Amino acid sequence: DSVECRPVSAGGVDAEWIVPADAPDDKAILYFHGGGFRIGSVASHRELIAQIADASGCRVLAINYRLSPEHRFPAALDDGLAAYRYLLDQGIRPESVVFAGDSAGGNLALATMLALRAGGEPLPAAGVLMSPWTDLAATGASYESRAEADPIHQRAMILALARNYLGEAGDPTDPLASPLYADLAGLPPLLIQAGDRETVLDDSTMLAAAARAAGVDVRFEVWDNMIHVFQMFPEIPQAGEAIASLAKFLQQHLHIRPDGAPQ
Repeated sequence: DSVECRPVSAGGVDAEWIVPADAPDDKAILYFHGGGFRIGSVASHRELIAQIADASGCRVLAINYRLSPEHRFPAALDDGLAAYRYLLDQGIRPESVVFAGDSAGGNLALATMLALRAGGEPLPAAGVLMSPWTDLAATGASYESRAEADPIHQRAMILALARNYLGEAGDPTDPLASPLYADLAGLPPLLIQAGDRETVLDDSTMLAAAARAAGVDVRFEVWDNMIHVFQMFPEIPQAGEAIASLAKFLQQHLHIRPDGAPQ
């Protein structure tokens, strides 16, 4: 199925609407791409985003938030807040918005919710996090236990990306930089997907445990033999299965029937 891609300025943030056929215009997914806060864009993640839009039957506003080191924390977070406020300014209700993101984008999806909560602003209906990077101090045991199984993400690289985002003096345990250290109470339902072969696995495991302990409704899926953000690789059968699972979660929380008709 084809999706339509339209560039837009979302409250001053460079963004793109990715719209499947017959998508309701009163609902939206706000998407945050991954890339360690340093690389990546809507273009690099467009295929994944289009698959999510198509599978869920919901349009996606995907943002090119500012990247480090030129724009350090909290520039990306500020862009997430601006894009969400833009959606509300378009007349979309908070309960008709879901945040989604992968890796660093999963971090931003959570941090944006936490910043909204701190400011007393309405939260979105739910969050979908693919291999979220939630701990910029990289304390998870999986950085060692999965080091040989993960072809790309090693702890030294992760810490370098964190420093790049925070600056030398930045605090990797600031809850808005590392949502793992936040009080997660009051967040909307979360779907977390991670791969069993990724060093960043414990960023998801620890987040799921902390969120559940805070009373958040969490669905946590660990996919066997899968790497970091495996959903990006359509040649892997499990990628399609994971996208189908998250599409079902999105439809449930956005009240979209699988046939595309609103409930």
